[in-house]
Amino acid sequence: MARPRLLRPGAAALALVLGLAGAAAADTPAAPAFSARVLDEGRTLDSRTLIGKKVVVLRFQGSWCKVCTAQAVAIQRLAEKYGPRDVEVIGVHVNDTAAETRAWRRRYKQTYPAALDPGARIATRFGFKRAPYTVVIDKKGEIVARIHGSADEARLAKIIEPLLRP
Repeated sequence: MARPRLLRPGAAALALVLGLAGAAAADTPAAPAFSARVLDEGRTLDSRTLIGKKVVVLRFQGSWCKVCTAQAVAIQRLAEKYGPRDVEVIGVHVNDTAAETRAWRRRYKQTYPAALDPGARIATRFGFKRAPYTVVIDKKGEIVARIHGSADEARLAKIIEPLLRP
């Protein structure tokens, strides 16, 4: 019967560090794939077509959400600022009807793509608890930020900017 090999103290420390490094990599989970019909555009958005091409900002929101309404103009500004730089902002309207979403988007001059998520099926896959909820996905398809509640423009810019560096 072979005797088990024992690691020397230095090797044990290295193994521990490598194990922790692996755990850190697991902290950036792959975003679940999703597809959703884009409101008023007659196309289906498939998240898998964005991986490797764009940073994706999913904004789970609703016309009934006071914080979402208060931040609507800032999220639109963010979409306009970063859209030309390969960032896709997508509004996912949780538990809104098409009519409610259209009226809200018109009122706040929203031009970024929006999809309906009436049963919060997409939202739940991303860890949604309540609106607003913002998820940032890097070009590798990994979730790099989950923001429960308020996500102002400056905070999102600090997350997005490093993701756009070559």
